[in-house]
Amino acid sequence: MAVLILAEIEPTDTWFNTFITQLKKKQPNLDLRVWPECGNPEEIEIVLAWWPPLGVMLRFPHLKLIISLGASVDKILADPDLPDGIPIVRLFSQSKTGQMVEYVTLAVLLFQRRFIEYQAWQRSQRWKYLPALDASSLTVGILGLGVFGSRVAQHLAAMRFPVRGWSRTPKAIAGVECFHGQEQFQVFLSKCQVLVCLLPLTPQTEGILCHETFSALPPGAYLINVGRGKHLVEADLLNGLDSGQIIGACLDVFHTEPLPRDHPFWSHPRIIITPHIAAPGQPDEIASVIIDTINCSRSGKPLDYAIDRNLGY
Repeated sequence: MAVLILAEIEPTDTWFNTFITQLKKKQPNLDLRVWPECGNPEEIEIVLAWWPPLGVMLRFPHLKLIISLGASVDKILADPDLPDGIPIVRLFSQSKTGQMVEYVTLAVLLFQRRFIEYQAWQRSQRWKYLPALDASSLTVGILGLGVFGSRVAQHLAAMRFPVRGWSRTPKAIAGVECFHGQEQFQVFLSKCQVLVCLLPLTPQTEGILCHETFSALPPGAYLINVGRGKHLVEADLLNGLDSGQIIGACLDVFHTEPLPRDHPFWSHPRIIITPHIAAPGQPDEIASVIIDTINCSRSGKPLDYAIDRNLGY
């Protein structure tokens, strides 16, 4: 039975090309196919999916497992024709987690050490000293305390930042003030000078980065979104920036990707844009994780990071 990589891959995509090479190297007998060259669809047993076309899973009558090529599964679950009963697994690895910690830490430090102002002043050849904000006086709030969120929170706490986290259910993380549930959401937000979104995208979290949320933050808060584009109400962010309630934002994910060339985010002086690169992971390690998952599935062993479809993660 075959494994299908279900993703639109550019011929020049170095990451994916290395990933495919590593899969073949680590398991030479693997019948690996790459969309759209799937061969006989009845032979497809496992799909490695990244933004799959709607309805495509119905083509594979013997499908036994779907592995997301990312840490989220919202694009997979968005398919109204997704077959029931097939396990779906999220992808995590040490390199992905480490890269997410690095990205968020960098974004926090760029704000804390005033690099955003310095970059603007460099363009106007302005030489001026700004006092750095001390880490111990800058509270960072983490929305989502899963694999990524908990590690980011622990790392920032070790750097002396006061860290608070919010999640759907109660969590306990050393050095992190934890909140949970809708009833504690406003209290959580009230002291977050930096707000980091690391939530999964579900019907409950879509649009959570909105005017109401921004208004509950201290004035002049900074936003970092490495969750999903649909977490953010884009017009509300622009309004928040105009009013000064939000001082700036670092965004790695967007409603439409690639971000349209005429989008106002491109030219906004207080928005940093990166093209969904926060945590791709190292392709050789990702290949090893996927091979292990495939082997566990075929031998009937429990699958790490299998999702609950009702929760959306």
